[in-house]
Amino acid sequence: MEHRDHQHPRPVQAANHGKHAEPAAERAGHEVHHGGHQSHAGHGGHADHAAQFRDLFWVSCALALPVVFFSEMVANLLGYAVPGFPGASWISPVLGTVLFFYGGRPFLIGGWSELQARQPGMMLLISMAITVAFLASWATTMGIGGFDLDFWWELALLIVIMLLGHWLEMRALGAASGALDALAALLPDTADRVSGDRIEVVPVAELAKSDVVLVRTGGRVPADGTVVDGRAEVDESMITGESRTVSRGQGDSIVAGTVATDSALRVRVTAVGEDTALAGIQRLVADAQSSSSRAQALADRAAAFLFYFAAAAAVTTFTVWTVLGEMDDAVTRAVTVLVIACPHALGLAIPLVIAISTERAARAGVLVKNRIALERMRSVDIVLFDKTGTLTQGQHVVTGAVTVNGVTDTELLNLAAAVEADSEHPVARAIVHAANGSARHARDFRSLPGRGVQAVVDGERVAVGGPGLLQELGADVPAVLASRTRGWAERGASVLHVIKGHEVIGAIALEDAPREESRQAVDALHADGLNVAMITGDAHQVAAAVAADLGIDEVFAQVLPQHKDAKVNELQKRGHRVAMVGDGVNDAPALARADVGIAIGAGTDVAIESAGVVLASDDPRAVLSVIELSKASYRKMWQNLVWATGYNVVAIPLAAGVLAFAGVVLSPAMAAVLMSASTIVVALNAQLLRRLDLDPARLAGSNPIGDHAATS
Repeated sequence: MEHRDHQHPRPVQAANHGKHAEPAAERAGHEVHHGGHQSHAGHGGHADHAAQFRDLFWVSCALALPVVFFSEMVANLLGYAVPGFPGASWISPVLGTVLFFYGGRPFLIGGWSELQARQPGMMLLISMAITVAFLASWATTMGIGGFDLDFWWELALLIVIMLLGHWLEMRALGAASGALDALAALLPDTADRVSGDRIEVVPVAELAKSDVVLVRTGGRVPADGTVVDGRAEVDESMITGESRTVSRGQGDSIVAGTVATDSALRVRVTAVGEDTALAGIQRLVADAQSSSSRAQALADRAAAFLFYFAAAAAVTTFTVWTVLGEMDDAVTRAVTVLVIACPHALGLAIPLVIAISTERAARAGVLVKNRIALERMRSVDIVLFDKTGTLTQGQHVVTGAVTVNGVTDTELLNLAAAVEADSEHPVARAIVHAANGSARHARDFRSLPGRGVQAVVDGERVAVGGPGLLQELGADVPAVLASRTRGWAERGASVLHVIKGHEVIGAIALEDAPREESRQAVDALHADGLNVAMITGDAHQVAAAVAADLGIDEVFAQVLPQHKDAKVNELQKRGHRVAMVGDGVNDAPALARADVGIAIGAGTDVAIESAGVVLASDDPRAVLSVIELSKASYRKMWQNLVWATGYNVVAIPLAAGVLAFAGVVLSPAMAAVLMSASTIVVALNAQLLRRLDLDPARLAGSNPIGDHAATS
């Protein structure tokens, strides 16, 4: 049969994420900079860190309450009398000292690590502040120097707030991994392995490739595999983020953890353990969390700047007030400068946004491998789609039928489906599917290689095929039929004729039809001011027809896979910032060349190394989700960065007393309150990202990209 040789979905690529992991030296430096991560490096993931800081926080909070309660300053502010029993005056110094060494330990270790690495940042600032407060408070308690610098309650408050912030940060940073760990935990502990006529229950860990397992109705698939028997509606929402079930039958791939909702399946295992889709997704998220980011690098530089700025301000403050003869003010204001310079808000500014956006993306089926790719997506001005399997369905579908001699379209399709019923060719399946199960019974099926197929239906010989079959049978195509099928051929459709006896009674058009979702995606991208291009190995007329149907701006046709990256480079040389959307296998060079490489339709191919972003579903509208996420997260990063840095730059001079001549004095207590408020503002602003709706269907609707409360 002369069916046109259309492309079909490509094989799954093996997982290998090692090349994308952040170098160890960079990772170590990253840990030093952010929240004293170095101090607990090697203790596991972010979930372990969160548990450590949670425990530190609650114990420190219990110790801090009496320290604050027995503070004369707090008592005066709140209007109560501090109890005067014997030893009461030692409660704050003793518990404050325990707090300094217990709750302050992560910051002291982190600060020392930064000092050793000559990379001053947040931990060094925090450790300086609590150390100065600790020493000043003990000097006051012991009556050394005659200072009135009782900072025990500020020390306690500062440590508790910092621990709370780190706990929240670690919990947020582990959210995406935790969500995926929860998904992985949904895998069954055991599987029903088919052994001959027996079904034995075995641990999932004992499954091997080529084993056949029975997935019962409502059961979860224990490993990636291929359906060998049965058909069921499968819930794949855990992988794709889409709530609709999909039909999976013989020959279809199926993913570990998905659910057969309405029927049983027998599945031949193709991947287990670390080779499964879920394991690949978890590696992707881990890569995303460890990858570097321009915004994060900027936060690192801002922290280093604040260290030098605060240190210089503290020294200057102490020197100036000492020269003015105000030793108490010199010490008090120098300590206040160091307290207010603690950049915890800056430390939360970027990590919280990254963690929350990564989590939101993973839940929506958008897997971010590289943060820089996500940041670049907001500035892309052209999206280049691979055609087959991305914009189109990637398989033949019947798009037209024409008949002569009073034969109806339904009769034509039924006859053709009866003949094709015993064929395994993709075109045959498309015709049978179009007949909707109403095909007649046929016998004496014969395949005619390179020409078509034939069989006997209702006592008459019926054949289906292309020009070679017409020539072999000596059948002439009626003029009216030829004129009506000419347009099909011109746009690149496969045209098959149905011959009953020796008479041509009709023709059927088969094409790799565009998805309706593709049309919505193109329209939404245009509405957001982006150009859309398409690249394909198909003939010009085929590409032009699809482009005209979808409203695509520019087409590259008859391009070999190895030359696709040259077309991406051509667009870049014309000044475009290009996002390339493909399947990640033969599009790999182009995905790597593009400013942002997006692998689409990778529910079971989550290890595509050439893409910066992987879309678990095959819905092209999911590209809109990446744009939405890029714009929203980048805006949040900058909002937090500007607030955190700007707050410190303004507050430090006030703490130094530059407006003391006007009666504006920022006390250590007020400095601690303002520092806490800054941290809360940054955390709440990042939490607004949780309101971000990444539903591709909604984004392809009337709402413009980026117009959401979460990005305000």
